[in-house]
Amino acid sequence: MNDQQFQRYQRQIMVPEVSEVGQEKLIGSKVLLVGCGGLGSAAALYLAGAGIGSLVVADGDEVDSSNLQRQVIYRESDIGRNKAEATAEQLKQLNPNCKVRSVKSFLADAQLNLEVMLADVVLDCSDNFPTRQAVNKACHDGNTPLISGSAIGWIGQLMSFDFNHHSSPCYRCAVPYQDNSAGLKCSESGVIGPVVGTLGNLQALEAIKYLTQNNKLKPASLNLFDGQTLSWQKFNIAKDSECPVCGS
Repeated sequence: MNDQQFQRYQRQIMVPEVSEVGQEKLIGSKVLLVGCGGLGSAAALYLAGAGIGSLVVADGDEVDSSNLQRQVIYRESDIGRNKAEATAEQLKQLNPNCKVRSVKSFLADAQLNLEVMLADVVLDCSDNFPTRQAVNKACHDGNTPLISGSAIGWIGQLMSFDFNHHSSPCYRCAVPYQDNSAGLKCSESGVIGPVVGTLGNLQALEAIKYLTQNNKLKPASLNLFDGQTLSWQKFNIAKDSECPVCGS
């Protein structure tokens, strides 16, 4: 870490749990962010700001005017542009020291497995069950920690899975759905922008904690946030012995 970097990150370095050692770990880390919507746009900004050395942002969608209510990384001039490309441009302006690579497509199959394998931790910021289940399987098979977020209406969900520990459950244990017919969509049910931003920021926070504090995630749990009451509920996630991804 050079003098310029020390000055840039000094407020974070002052936190005992981070210190210079933790900041060096962040600078040397690589994070994969799947989805550049409401969750991803919030998480990406704070990860780049924190000094993550390498960020890969992936999304095959284009910016639409209806996105701007909650996907605050974009501007009106970005409408019609690929989200990953526009996100990468903003992150490079925020922190030129952060190496950002955009994948202008929806990750799947071999490409998804490769990107997951190269990452230290994966943030699933997607908005559909098929992608979440695919990311979960790729992370499980690659022993790559996964931090998953979602939001609808006033409600947000946060789950983390440390697949370095084979006893860990997976996303499929908690959410067995394979297709979108089982869930709600923002386009149908609506969503409050700050709720999505809160969950995206918490995904970034979990990633920073993982990367700076000896690469450990707390036991898997489902954390539910209610934006109406500002309250949290926490439920432990049990490993499903018959889960097709992580079961025995």
